[in-house]
Amino acid sequence: MTEPADVISNACAAIAANALDQAAHILATGYPFAPLANVGRRYSPTESMGVFVRDGFVDRYTGRRLIFPGTLRLLSQLLPDQFPFHNNWKTDLCHFGYYELFPTIDHLLPVSRGGADSAENWVSTSMLKNAAKANFTLDELGWNLHPPGSLAQWDGLTGWFMGQIGKDGLLAQSSYVRQWALAARRTGFG
Repeated sequence: MTEPADVISNACAAIAANALDQAAHILATGYPFAPLANVGRRYSPTESMGVFVRDGFVDRYTGRRLIFPGTLRLLSQLLPDQFPFHNNWKTDLCHFGYYELFPTIDHLLPVSRGGADSAENWVSTSMLKNAAKANFTLDELGWNLHPPGSLAQWDGLTGWFMGQIGKDGLLAQSSYVRQWALAARRTGFG
């Protein structure tokens, strides 16, 4: 198999020799363009919670613990100056903990690369690692899949969240917090 850099080098040599058609053929056969489809997915909080619970609130790409989304937002609601959140996740207005600790679903094998959009292909990861992985495979990145965690050892502070939301009308203050409370209840918390 020819290395991609060699294919590009050969195409450049063909262009230098005024052989544009030959350069096009070299690229088309040796390193063809294969556009990646944007297959943006949205999962309900309950679907997401099912994956987070299954994976024990562990980032399957790093093995690091993740925190229940409702807990992070409740922290921002209670301590907005110390743990700010921005609706558009602006990096200068949103605490880095959202990128590092907020769990999200990623496809082990990207859908754009032939992976299924099903629970068997979903893993929990942080927003940061999800963005870094993009449409690449674990092999391409040199990453390994870590085992899931155990809810008995770490529940992502979901239990803490469920104990807090009834205090002083906290649940009533945010529809976002309410939807995650409902998702937590549907997956066995509270």
